[in-house]
Amino acid sequence: MRILLADDHGLVRDTISSYLETEGRAAVVAVPDYMAAMKTLSSEDPFDLVLLDFEMPGMNGIDGLSDAITQFPEQAFAILSGTAPNKIAQQAVEMGAVGFLPKTMGAKSLVNAVRFMIAGETFVPASVLSMDGDVKESDFSRQLSQREKQVLHGLCRGQSNKEIARELDLQEVTIKLHVRTLCKKLNAKNRTQAALIARDAGFE
Repeated sequence: MRILLADDHGLVRDTISSYLETEGRAAVVAVPDYMAAMKTLSSEDPFDLVLLDFEMPGMNGIDGLSDAITQFPEQAFAILSGTAPNKIAQQAVEMGAVGFLPKTMGAKSLVNAVRFMIAGETFVPASVLSMDGDVKESDFSRQLSQREKQVLHGLCRGQSNKEIARELDLQEVTIKLHVRTLCKKLNAKNRTQAALIARDAGFE
């Protein structure tokens, strides 16, 4: 994987680069702002993925994403943010971004999400899409228990069983059992397919 990361916070830049390099064995080019990212894209071969911080200098939020996609239409872009409102994720994807990554994601979840996007899929965490608590429960959700929904949210975010267990304060073996049950209910061959089926069904 060859990735361009643009973020004005040195610590964030170093941390995410380290995640991608050690966990994902990716080659990362890290730059501090939007203009540096555009300059790098102009002078180097296309990257597998470009991660743009939503609030870095020169980005101008969603406008920067639009300009980047216009300048480099063949390049895959994703938004990285710790503070952008949920609606920005939807706007970014509608505009042509391949995903939206919260900076709070764990190392393995981040790497899994990046791999997912590089494989040609769109990634937005289910928790980010869950904007309206009054949305009627779908037939898809009705077949699942509350705990199964929580585990499925974790699968959709690319979390490992251990990460889901830690988040829900459960044993890892319990999560494995829930994943197995989910795969049976959704007629999925594995956890990745279960997450894809959930996304296709509009699970939030």
